[in-house]
Amino acid sequence: MNPFSLSPDRVLEEAVTFNKRLASGFETLSGLGDVEPGSCEKDAVYSEDKLVLYRYRPLREDNRIGVPLLITYALVNRPYVVDLQPDRSLVRAMLESGLDVYLIDWGYPDGADRFLGLDDYINGYLKRCVDHVRAAHELDAINLLGICQGGTFSMCFAALYPERVRNLITMVAPVDFQTPDNLLSHWTQDMDVDLLVDTLGNIPGEMLNWTYLSLKPFRLTGQKYLGLVDILEDRKQTENFLRMEKWIFDSPDQAGEAFREFTRDFYQKNLLMKGGLEIGGKKVDLSKITMPVLNIYATEDHLVPPDASRPLEKLVGTEDYTAVEFKGGHIGIYVSSRAQRQVPPAIHDWIAARV
Repeated sequence: MNPFSLSPDRVLEEAVTFNKRLASGFETLSGLGDVEPGSCEKDAVYSEDKLVLYRYRPLREDNRIGVPLLITYALVNRPYVVDLQPDRSLVRAMLESGLDVYLIDWGYPDGADRFLGLDDYINGYLKRCVDHVRAAHELDAINLLGICQGGTFSMCFAALYPERVRNLITMVAPVDFQTPDNLLSHWTQDMDVDLLVDTLGNIPGEMLNWTYLSLKPFRLTGQKYLGLVDILEDRKQTENFLRMEKWIFDSPDQAGEAFREFTRDFYQKNLLMKGGLEIGGKKVDLSKITMPVLNIYATEDHLVPPDASRPLEKLVGTEDYTAVEFKGGHIGIYVSSRAQRQVPPAIHDWIAARV
């Protein structure tokens, strides 16, 4: 039916139905308490400054894989998206498969962290977390899973310290920051990042979050809220929606110096792809990544297009390289039902064949 040929009666009917659903939805919302993320129990095993390293409690004792898996997430959002709720939890699925899982929570930077750079994050915090896990399990090397920017950090770490990484897994992680379809990259090319950081110090998380939402303004800032009205009568679906919204808008500020370096060296100069990247005076050469690599990317990712991840195969120094193409988007790869069925088994089976 042509929407412009709707009769006045049909329009009135639609408006009345919409208002009834909205009124019913207010009843649902008023009955909800705090909607909290997380489903798996975990223990803080190491902390430093704002950072906390967690170890998840096992869900099974049989068929445990002896080499633990450390998850490194991006700085810009909170890592609990990998354990959002029981039926949307990559962590839970991996625990159920027998993996021993650790997670780095970078925390919320404040003014004291203004001058933290990539050297502090990669050669400092990440390295010490890896070393803590290695020491706890009396192992020379562990499995490292890096997600989004955390995947890029993990590539750099594996190149700098290959002897500490048994297997490297990257998810929706960019290596080429200047692909033609990367809108975020186009926006950063003419940014005066020095002026931005020198003026603001730390970069407000809220500003970055609205930048990401602006990449798909109609879908991410309008359409989904109209669709919310259709589910408001269902308490469970409403809780799921609000839990996801809480994560989306829970955006830490970014340490100014790290933001400057990442924008300049990765987005504007594309040094990870082209070569010449140095972190803390150490040259990052991806050909030094000689351990097995599993690279998972999403076909409909608007933040890290597939072509931003695919070049990793040609840059690493290992012949044991596996690519997994997930049919979904940047967020769906963590929380969609398809992701729960496909991603954790792929990670478990790949690791199990290499330990």
